[in-house]
Amino acid sequence: MNSLEAVVLAIIEGLTEFLPVSSTGHMIIASSFFGIAQEDFTKLFTIVIQLGTILSVIVLYFKRFFQSVDFYLKLLVAFMPAVVLGLALSDLIDQLLESPTVVAISLVIGGIILLKVDDWFGGEENTEISYGTALKIGFFQCLAMIPGVSRSGASIVGGMSQKLSRTAAAEFSFFLAVPTMFGATLKKCYDYYKDGFTLSHYQINLLIIGNVIGFVVALIAIKSFIGYLTKHGFKIFGYYRIIAGIAILLIHYFILELKVV
Repeated sequence: MNSLEAVVLAIIEGLTEFLPVSSTGHMIIASSFFGIAQEDFTKLFTIVIQLGTILSVIVLYFKRFFQSVDFYLKLLVAFMPAVVLGLALSDLIDQLLESPTVVAISLVIGGIILLKVDDWFGGEENTEISYGTALKIGFFQCLAMIPGVSRSGASIVGGMSQKLSRTAAAEFSFFLAVPTMFGATLKKCYDYYKDGFTLSHYQINLLIIGNVIGFVVALIAIKSFIGYLTKHGFKIFGYYRIIAGIAILLIHYFILELKVV
């Protein structure tokens, strides 16, 4: 991975992590385009730079993280399904992460759902999150273990299905990202450490650059997303996902055809 590739991937991460378009899917496609998707450092990079985007949530919602113990307990409840299923399905998830086809199909299916989610659950104004609601959102979030599904999209739809308003569902999704992404980063770093993987000074610098860029871009993306979502809903993201998914399938298909020929 060179500096330009690191910067591009960090921008993609910051832009897409909190939008319902799948940051993981976009990172897989971008790294595949660069021809670095199979590199161990690329896989580590795409996880570790999530720390920068986590920090953006904490900065933007600083006061909310100090409101009550109840807030943290609900996050813990919502986080636990990802812990259990993530550990149980770790090997399968790693295999799926290498498939652009899985990403493309997930983008299309998720796009269709986003086109309908406002009709199904829109109009609700509830902002109170119970422990039961938090747990259900946590299970919805687990759908994002399939690349292309979108962690934020799955958890937002999960929240709206429990009669939360768009804004309340989106914000809880942001908060839930903090323990989820931090936990995923720690696990991935531990796995690489256990396997004897070491970082060069150059690679450490790339990680620092990636986190800084991801942090700044995510700050802008979160503010813009909440404002847009409140006024316009999810349809534009649904159309984008469908177009992107079909484009990826066509490109992947034609590339394979060309290779065969």
